[in-house]
Amino acid sequence: MRLRRGGMDRLIRRFIAGTVLMLLLLLWGRYISQGAGAVIKMDLRQLLQAGGQWLVEAIWNHAGPLSPDAGYRIGERFRIEGDEKIPDPDPSYRKYQAVKAFYQEHQYLAWYGNEESGQQTTDPQTAAASKSASDGREAAGEGDISGGQPGAFLIGSMNRPITGSTYVMEQLMDYDFLMKHFYSVHTSTTAGRELMNAKVLLEKDLTLEKDSSKPQILIYHTHSQEAFKDSGPGQTVIGLGEYLTRLLEAKGYRVYHDKSVYDLKNGELDRSKAYNYALEGIASILQKNPSIQVVLDIHRDGVGENLHMVTQVDGKDTAQIMFFNGLSQTPEGPIEYLQNPFREDNLAFSLQMQLDAEAYYPGLTRKIYLKGLRYNQHLRPCSSLIEVGAQTNTYQEALNAMEPLSELLDMVLGGERN
Repeated sequence: MRLRRGGMDRLIRRFIAGTVLMLLLLLWGRYISQGAGAVIKMDLRQLLQAGGQWLVEAIWNHAGPLSPDAGYRIGERFRIEGDEKIPDPDPSYRKYQAVKAFYQEHQYLAWYGNEESGQQTTDPQTAAASKSASDGREAAGEGDISGGQPGAFLIGSMNRPITGSTYVMEQLMDYDFLMKHFYSVHTSTTAGRELMNAKVLLEKDLTLEKDSSKPQILIYHTHSQEAFKDSGPGQTVIGLGEYLTRLLEAKGYRVYHDKSVYDLKNGELDRSKAYNYALEGIASILQKNPSIQVVLDIHRDGVGENLHMVTQVDGKDTAQIMFFNGLSQTPEGPIEYLQNPFREDNLAFSLQMQLDAEAYYPGLTRKIYLKGLRYNQHLRPCSSLIEVGAQTNTYQEALNAMEPLSELLDMVLGGERN
């Protein structure tokens, strides 16, 4: 018994030493490939996760090796079904195998679950090319920057001059044009021509009759602890939600601001189940307040430290915002257990706001980001996850973005359609 135990200890120590060596080699290889660049925390975490998974699997396989003649693991227990004895492995091992099989089948869910864009830098050449293309469209009458063009498609109107680009339906119905100018599609999903039909999305009537006597809009924060580069105590995305609540209520809406914390567990930051906790919370709120028709999840993005996403709105430094849609599908097809009956409405909501932003607040919005999961956008037709700036923005820049955002929301929800 002592020999067996000693042999096991030595084997485990070898596994651990091998894992550490493998991680060091991988880190060193990355260091060389990037020209002695620093390894970011996410890379290190992913490498540690991969190494840890390999180590756990090696220990499991050693503890219960396959019996070559029986086809099951030595030391298995049995369950009785009728007169038959069926091998029944350790329950914890069975669970481990089930989880492993699930993530092998749905690998995108393991690596692309969060909603941060992770954008690293702004490419000057890309920006110059984009400006040149925009200038070319304006010269050809494709995007008028001086008050709009005849037949331009906008959702509602506001007491503000059009200073940005406007588009006609013929342009927007061109799938390639639409995707190039309005969307960024993550590798975790796919957005085909049938789904991205601009005419269908833009003709959806999402207006909401204002009624300050009952809640109409829910604002909440799946990641309540997200803050900004100069945030002081309490200056998180919850503060943005508080300001947006006041702005929308001044326009005649009744807003329910959920300040619940869904990303802390026992005082420690834990986002692994934040969307599950948030779903429980907001589902309860909606059940008690069926009058709520709009659900907004306010976040801030995570990007490279050298990227500062800011624009000018009415002379004020303002964080850029990004509308985010979960499509409940990977390139392999729909995610059946994450169905969203309001997916098309969600897409319409973000595109209508994006189109108005291009006309009235040029530079305010980034491209709409599409990713594979659902992100709790299945509870109401007008559901949106909105990224306000990033960790590189100041808190005031993010607060300033709430003013134009409230105007865009009001144009789609409360304005008369053109």
